Amino acid sequence: MPKEVEVKFRIENLPALAQALKQAGFKQVTRSTHEMNSLYDLPGQKLRHRGEMLRLRKYGKTWVLTHKAKGTARRHKVRAELETRVENGPQVDAILRILGFTPTFRYEKYRAEWSDGTGQVVLDKTPIGNFGEIEGPARWIDHTARALGIRREDYITETYAPMFFAWKRRTRSRATEMTFRALGKKSKAFEPPRRRERRENPESNDLLPGS
Repeated sequence: MPKEVEVKFRIENLPALAQALKQAGFKQVTRSTHEMNSLYDLPGQKLRHRGEMLRLRKYGKTWVLTHKAKGTARRHKVRAELETRVENGPQVDAILRILGFTPTFRYEKYRAEWSDGTGQVVLDKTPIGNFGEIEGPARWIDHTARALGIRREDYITETYAPMFFAWKRRTRSRATEMTFRALGKKSKAFEPPRRRERRENPESNDLLPGS
């Protein structure tokens, strides 16, 4: 079964991190794209008590169903993961409900994906702050973190649900889900600043934005 190996980290400066990724040889795979996630569980929260997760995600126009087994969290978060694209998210939701699953938590973000061909770094803009994820082989994760100026003590191995509830306790928020609307925040995608370059223009010598 495929295993997911990753760490999260807090992003203090999104534009600076995007520039660091470029300098480290990463290329942006997807633009900052809206993502909505719903977690499902059985009565009595049987999956949560077993350390498992069942998630239906909509990323842009793409729906993905994911199951994650109980994992280990030492320096990195490691857990077995199975996922597949599905054609009709609302129909999958209906099937899960018929089978006895109910949505227990929703979280929302804007996610941009970057890769160097070995692993992936994602930049997440969430209602509780900006976070990144580095996913790939364990040694590659540590090498990439060093290249981006991320210290091991900055690693986060929690998932977004416990991160949200920890934030909720600190802030005494009454929100029950990690969505921009629930937290009364405006949602907006992040796009790294584009390089400006000079183009030939017979009528002007002004600098025009790069494509």
